[in-house]
Amino acid sequence: MGGSDQPQIAWTKYPVVKPLLIRAPPITLRRVDTNLAETPNSLPDLLPRPFQKWFAEKGWVPRAHQMELLARATAGENMLLIAPTGAGKTLAGFLPSLTDLTRRGKVPPGSAFVGVHTLYISPLKALAVDIERNLMKPVSEMGLPVSIENRTGDTPQSKRQRQRLSPPDILLTTPEQLALLLANGEADRFFRDLRYVVLDELHSLVTSKRGHLLSLGLARLRRHAPALRSIGLSATVSDPQDLQRWLVPQGDSPAPPAGLVHVTGGAAPDISIMTTEERIPWSGHVATYAIPAVYEEIKKHKTTLIFVNTRFQAELLFQELWTINEDSLPIALHHGSLDVSQRRKVEAAMSANRLRAVVATSTLDMGLDWGDVDLVVHVGAPKGASRLAQRIGRSNHRMDEPSKAILVPANRFEVMECQAALDANYLGAQDTPPVGEGALDVLAQHVLGMACAEPFDALALYEEVRSASPYAGLSWEMFERIVDFVATGGYALRTYERYARIRRTKDGRWRVSNPQVAQQYRMNLGTIVEDTELNVRLVKRNQLGSLGRGGLSLGKVEEYFLEQLVQGDTFLFSGKVLRFEGIRENECLVTNAFSMDPKIPAYAGGRFPLSTYLADQVRAMLADPSRWHVLPDQVRDWLALQTEKSMLPRRDELLIETFPRGNRFFLVAYCFEGRLAHQTLGMLLTRRLERAGARPLGFVANDYALAIWSLNDMGEMIDSGRLSLADLFDEDMLGDDLEAWLAESYMLKRSFRSCAVISGLIERRHPGKEKTGRQVTVSTDLIYDVLRSHEPDHILLEATRRDAASGLLDIGRLGAMLARIKGHVIHRPLDRVSPLAVPVMLEIGREPVAGEGDFVLEEAAEELIAEAMG
Repeated sequence: MGGSDQPQIAWTKYPVVKPLLIRAPPITLRRVDTNLAETPNSLPDLLPRPFQKWFAEKGWVPRAHQMELLARATAGENMLLIAPTGAGKTLAGFLPSLTDLTRRGKVPPGSAFVGVHTLYISPLKALAVDIERNLMKPVSEMGLPVSIENRTGDTPQSKRQRQRLSPPDILLTTPEQLALLLANGEADRFFRDLRYVVLDELHSLVTSKRGHLLSLGLARLRRHAPALRSIGLSATVSDPQDLQRWLVPQGDSPAPPAGLVHVTGGAAPDISIMTTEERIPWSGHVATYAIPAVYEEIKKHKTTLIFVNTRFQAELLFQELWTINEDSLPIALHHGSLDVSQRRKVEAAMSANRLRAVVATSTLDMGLDWGDVDLVVHVGAPKGASRLAQRIGRSNHRMDEPSKAILVPANRFEVMECQAALDANYLGAQDTPPVGEGALDVLAQHVLGMACAEPFDALALYEEVRSASPYAGLSWEMFERIVDFVATGGYALRTYERYARIRRTKDGRWRVSNPQVAQQYRMNLGTIVEDTELNVRLVKRNQLGSLGRGGLSLGKVEEYFLEQLVQGDTFLFSGKVLRFEGIRENECLVTNAFSMDPKIPAYAGGRFPLSTYLADQVRAMLADPSRWHVLPDQVRDWLALQTEKSMLPRRDELLIETFPRGNRFFLVAYCFEGRLAHQTLGMLLTRRLERAGARPLGFVANDYALAIWSLNDMGEMIDSGRLSLADLFDEDMLGDDLEAWLAESYMLKRSFRSCAVISGLIERRHPGKEKTGRQVTVSTDLIYDVLRSHEPDHILLEATRRDAASGLLDIGRLGAMLARIKGHVIHRPLDRVSPLAVPVMLEIGREPVAGEGDFVLEEAAEELIAEAMG
């Protein structure tokens, strides 16, 4: 592609802010509830001599927020630091530990056992490894008497055993590894000298089940080390008070919220949205139309980090880039299913600035500082303002220089979503979800882990659990039910010895039933439940044509994808085209291949949900033509034609369009509440339409709209009064209709499967073997049916309903939408498909169709588009 053909990247670009010409620019600092005396001249006294000398030799000055956090943490406060990318959060978080350890000095050989001094908890294994590398540099340059090691799922077992016997001063780890350490009988000895816990990217941890497990671990750490202080670090937070409470003990007498240091300022980001001469797709998520333009941007920059939302997109985009890589630029791939050795090679090459581009998922979007990354390209809408802020911060990872990013929308609705995310970043808006109520299955796992560590008193453990923020409101009755579940499996399962994992001793304490229970706990610990994955091994054929032994491990692919393949099929993985040769000893054997049409593995649960904030901003943009001037001509023309042929809803309205097509009748609802809420709405609406006599056949949903088709004319039924839209979209659908649907839906079984695995009711891993996904499904489905019939109020069924409401079903968001649109549902009957309906209509045939029968719309996309636009 010549220079004259390069795409224009100037649309909606905010001005570049030049970096200040001093090494340590002034920073706007907001102090909240600070006890720090206003005596700035005393701050250097907090730094031991090696630190002062190191800063002086570098020509640097500690930033104000780093010194304030050091002073307050040293004085005994728990702290939360919120600061933009590149502001030195990591150094600030570790300064209290490093200065304390420097003053303590090196422990003489032969001294009594000294436990770990500081724990650093990371949401990503790659981040823990990166922090170790970056932290060791100043430690070695200052000659500090500090040992630093990481401990993740990739750490060899021999190193883990050695760490328990001789802990480092600073241990960099993950929530799962912390839970394993706490479930050990030596936990009290290991953690009794613990002084600080540093929790990085805290916003990404606290809202998930991993965060619930971590909060329980933090509560146990406070028992082992009462003087412990926690330091939370985050760049993107919508409600700091949530995190301030999370960091300190709760319960009947909650501790004062953690102190807050909130840093503002820094260079404004340089963000633009890519425009090309190519037609913007109507639907889809892969943005292949923009690949040539993305390649041109790679050529113009030192190192480009290309973010996508799913592993499927990563594999496809990487392959497309290599197809047109005429300059043989070093471009790499990084996602969580790749073999750890390959990921570490990519990370090392990035740090050494040997790569021009890396295609990555969320495995690289937090806290990492990779060399000379000077551009972030986000392919597909980011689905959240905070996620975008997090990812673009990987570019020019310095507070004084603007991060540069280009957004590449994959379809026309995503153009507006990208614009909304860009505007949100410019305004500093955040949309991180709130800290939720603690999950019951996670609590069951924790209770078993505490029994593995030592026999526990139920009342003492209850008070400890309630000191964790997500479980502060836990009732004693609910806790008793959890303990009973761990001890018996519940009323319907108590006759089976295998579910009796803990027993009560004569002194009233609870202990594990036998050592095998503790072994199984350690093998199955964790809250991330994915479909069973098989290792993919690249082998060669020998001279006789037989497959050889050994070979290179490429990573893992989910079992259900491999079950669809037959020998000879090709698929993309690890950036290679592979030929499927078969399964041997629970491994997928492949050989190198060439194919113009390989399959691409899809992974369950890979899509991010559209945030409520961005959904509202897209609705606002649709309703306000004065904001359309920033949109490309193609999108402006599309919206203008929609107003001509139908209408666009106001921000608080729900537009319903009905029209015939072929021998079916369609109803399209423009809800803008995300795919999960739309799928639940589709299930409930089809039940109501069936009762009304519309004879619905199925539905399909995307993040923006929902389309239902039927045999009878739903538009005529609405106009004649036989079908009331007010009744159809009434909030009462979340009552009896929801319960009736859940009683027969596979969705609850899917949620139950996850809860059963996390709670330990079903164990996937056993010594020397692992259950297949099908075996887990059969086991959990059988237990689910037993509990539904004989113990419908079982604690795990309650946990399942809670999970489904907030996760797979998004009931809370759907309820908020139904309340918002009450009295504001607008029906527009049409004689043909509208321009706005084209994207969701094109989903039919591409997505698995939810509904009755096998009806799939197979008309060519161009025919559908021509009908809508003509």
